[in-house]
Amino acid sequence: MNYPFKEQRKLFPTLTKTIHLSSCSQSAISLPVKDAINHYLESWTEYGMDWMGWMERVQDAKNEFAALINAEPDEIAVLSSVSDAASAFAGALSFTAERNKVVTPDIDFPCIGHVWLSHERRNAQVTFLPAEEDQTILFESYEKAIDSQTLVTSIPHVSYYNGFKQNLKSLSSLAHSKGSYVFVDAYQSAGSVSIDVKDSNVDVLVAGAQKFLLGVPGIAFMYVKKELANQLEPLTTGWFSRKNPFAFTNQVLDYADGTGRFDTGTPPMINAYASHAGIALLNDIGVKRIETYLEHLSKLCLETAQKHRLEIASPIDIAQKGSTTAIRVKNAVYLEGHLKSQGIIVSARNDVLRIAPHFYNTEEEIVQTIEAIAHALITK
Repeated sequence: MNYPFKEQRKLFPTLTKTIHLSSCSQSAISLPVKDAINHYLESWTEYGMDWMGWMERVQDAKNEFAALINAEPDEIAVLSSVSDAASAFAGALSFTAERNKVVTPDIDFPCIGHVWLSHERRNAQVTFLPAEEDQTILFESYEKAIDSQTLVTSIPHVSYYNGFKQNLKSLSSLAHSKGSYVFVDAYQSAGSVSIDVKDSNVDVLVAGAQKFLLGVPGIAFMYVKKELANQLEPLTTGWFSRKNPFAFTNQVLDYADGTGRFDTGTPPMINAYASHAGIALLNDIGVKRIETYLEHLSKLCLETAQKHRLEIASPIDIAQKGSTTAIRVKNAVYLEGHLKSQGIIVSARNDVLRIAPHFYNTEEEIVQTIEAIAHALITK
């Protein structure tokens, strides 16, 4: 396959020195993102405070994320992390005697489960769906668990552990048939997998910027379906949750229209500059085009790992996985450091090494990394 992103790869100068395959943890830095961060610093230096310019860039970042997932800009809120976004949504819910159940698989990143458990004091009843031996979740497990008492079905789109990908549209249809809201953690998919919140009909979707969105930690985006947002009154609030933040009224708790009511305090300005640049680059290329290429790299990664008889912890079916391929090894953290000393950046998690390419990676980098892992396992 001819490499389709030669010009865009030039925007990532770090790739001349390293093989960067850890987009499941932190993507490689690009020149547009670096320039955007410098632009913020320049505005701070020149103006001391460029409040309106900074807020415009926050809105620009919202606009780009909205375009990425086929939402309206006023359906997007900005928070500091996915944990904050999940907590904000959970705090806006009423866990009644008739409907208080949360159904979530035991394969999502722990912070999501922790959020739901924290609301047990508010009458939430959390049901964790156990994973299969291969760390996947069967659709039938959802069918058995979701019932008329389910308030929220919480779904990780792509698993942080092994890249297992779930079908949002079918799960959303199932959950809605029982009257349940659908909350999606898209941290490991947004930017590498096509997402259409209108077509999949999810109610809430959250994602941070530092992974496949090409940004930095400290900012997350939250989509809430417009017709749902206006029914909710978040317990987590701030001055940007108000109809008019600049009214500076202490004694009036009026919620902004739409998802803006989930904005809280002063946004992370410099992070918004970075995330705007990163997501704009993705939208310019097209996520569907990126996804097609990453499916090719994913297949190559699986085939090369099988050739070297490595133990694969990810689904073998490309349709059931995102970009990440997990290789089960002993002492994953040690091997991560060993590979880093050779200029190869992968991400250890528990008992696996995660190989998570983005569009800027090449076939040769995949093969070289798999061979380096195989060699390390023989010689260490």
